[in-house]
Amino acid sequence: MKCLTLNTHSWHETNQLEKISQLADYINQQQFDIIALQEVNQSMSESAVDEVTLGESRYYATDAHVMIRQNNFAYVLLQQLSSDYHWTWVPTHQTRHTYDEGLAILTRTPIVQASYDFVSQLQDYNNYRTRRLLMVQTEINGQPVWIADGHYGWWHDEEHFRGQWDRTEELLAPYQDQLIFMLGDLNNVAEIRDEGYDYVMSKGWFDTYTLAKVKDDGHTVVKAIAGWENNATHLRIDYILTNRSLPVHSSTVALNGVNGAIVSDHLGVAVELELA
Repeated sequence: MKCLTLNTHSWHETNQLEKISQLADYINQQQFDIIALQEVNQSMSESAVDEVTLGESRYYATDAHVMIRQNNFAYVLLQQLSSDYHWTWVPTHQTRHTYDEGLAILTRTPIVQASYDFVSQLQDYNNYRTRRLLMVQTEINGQPVWIADGHYGWWHDEEHFRGQWDRTEELLAPYQDQLIFMLGDLNNVAEIRDEGYDYVMSKGWFDTYTLAKVKDDGHTVVKAIAGWENNATHLRIDYILTNRSLPVHSSTVALNGVNGAIVSDHLGVAVELELA
């Protein structure tokens, strides 16, 4: 089974339409089973996609009140994919008074159920520190699987990561008897001890990067970007985690100019594994 996570930085990129096509080309080549995307944006002023067209795109409404607009990044991407994906999208907050920013999950198997909830104390749509977790259940090879997608705050931030992860644990607790994949941008560096990464690992999660038989350096931020403005090194802050130790064949940095084109200020993580 193949999984991909990417913080897309969508509609903030130059040559955005070209980069969507490049991302689609990479997905078409790799044929991922599960895709989790963060910073999936749509223009607040754009017209909505009608319900019939949405249904034809295999959209699953996690929230019936959420409006999918014509330039929703995930919706535009899906139109260029060669395989059929079931998908959902939820907003977390607005950005620059221009975009709804949210989370999207794409899966090749049907979505059985989905929900989302706040992980931040903040619940202000106009504040970028407002964070949510998107959770989707599907069935793969006859096995129920939960897919969680999140974009978190920083360890030392006023809306700190620890509290957000505690809330994540609460939200996922009812499903711990099933296989869970937790994908996303944790904004916490794997190599820094006694901060977010160690805190997550202390809760019993398995990092597919650590489990992988074949891996590279894993770094997904390699320059100064928004949120890491003073960064002068390479960071591993994007992850694919599981609640079980699985056979992981490989974990590779994706969309880095070698393994797929660079399409965002983040690089992606691609993992190939087997379900236990």
